[in-house]
Amino acid sequence: MSCNGCSTGRGDYGVPAGCGSNGSCGTGGCNKLNVFDWLSGVSGPANQEKFDIVEVRFKNDRKAFYRNVDKIPLTVGDLIATEASPGHDIGTVSITGELVRLQMIKKGVDKDSDQVKKVYRLARENDITKWEEASSLEKPTMMRAREHAESLGLDMKIGDVEYQGDKTKATFYYIADKRVDFRQLIKKYAEDFKIRVEMRQIGARQEASKIGGIGACGRELCCASWLTDFKSVTTNAARYQQLSLNPQKLAGQCGKLKCCLNFELDSYMDALKDFPSTNKKLKTANGTANHFKTDIFKGLLWYFNPEDGGIISLDKDAVKEIIEMNEKGEFPESLKHYSVDLEANTKKVDYENVVGQDDLTTILVAKTVGMSVGTLYHYFPNKYAILYALAERWLGEMDVGLKKLEDYPIETLSLKKFVEMSTDRMLLTYQN
Repeated sequence: MSCNGCSTGRGDYGVPAGCGSNGSCGTGGCNKLNVFDWLSGVSGPANQEKFDIVEVRFKNDRKAFYRNVDKIPLTVGDLIATEASPGHDIGTVSITGELVRLQMIKKGVDKDSDQVKKVYRLARENDITKWEEASSLEKPTMMRAREHAESLGLDMKIGDVEYQGDKTKATFYYIADKRVDFRQLIKKYAEDFKIRVEMRQIGARQEASKIGGIGACGRELCCASWLTDFKSVTTNAARYQQLSLNPQKLAGQCGKLKCCLNFELDSYMDALKDFPSTNKKLKTANGTANHFKTDIFKGLLWYFNPEDGGIISLDKDAVKEIIEMNEKGEFPESLKHYSVDLEANTKKVDYENVVGQDDLTTILVAKTVGMSVGTLYHYFPNKYAILYALAERWLGEMDVGLKKLEDYPIETLSLKKFVEMSTDRMLLTYQN
């Protein structure tokens, strides 16, 4: 994600043209899948050397790790020349320091493996000029590459083209439903573009991540801004959340089911454990009632029986009781005796849950602050992380309040005046 005033163009020397800090702002500039360096202000032990591997970003979502063997002083946003096969590539430093070690563990990259190549040098002016020339060729090359694939009758789509920084190699990202024999296509590419060609197959979700866009929620696509792992999404996720199985609404820009269907699935699965089976019909003296719909968070189920007043709302415990009666061969006279008055059905908070902490959900928090649940999950993995952040903020304000008490002229104040001033200071902290 970038700031509101940031241009999406490359600008001068490959950095955003509209950004005041030229690509080194707090949001990370215009790059995709940016990682906030929360360890940047934390100094390590005095006798420990700085981690010698840096994370480097290239076009779109491609990132890699490189070893700074020559101990070049590097900071986030520096353009550097890195080892490639063959030649060299030009990229931007995205993370330095100890956070790189954590990122390597997360992505399963061994710091001593051959995957970690070398940092050659800071990019020179001629390096940057050649890199910009190569970048300007990417779009016309992609359009020409699509024409070649179509002329050979290949069932594939060229989604993106990325030139190496030294303009000696280009990677063609393509999508195909089945195996494609592109040997003849590679020959045409080599003859037409006069470069080394690499073909790399990607999926529909990876293509959406590379290209980016705006989702139905009005925000930047999750896969292009923060989502790095693509878990399997099935229609069962929509069923558990009581969503209409409308393909047009459930599909994202990649044509697959939206990844956000999995974001709240665990909450729904936990809530449904306490619900009776909706496949069982409720039998009464007035006929049989079929399940109509469920409100998971209110704990209500609606059943339909035209001979018993139509649609009737029931509490989940009442449904369990009626099912047990049916299994014993007993049939209640009518479901109306078990119906719930929705207007009067207000939940009372008991003493143990006096502040409502047990009822706090990420959905409720997102609704209160006016943001989507997906955005909230971007910053907090669960409700306990939210409570921890609030408590940490309150403790910080208390610490500031106590430090201000140290500035009071205690020796010239009476005990009563000191207590009054201290109480006012603490109340102000609580009110904030």
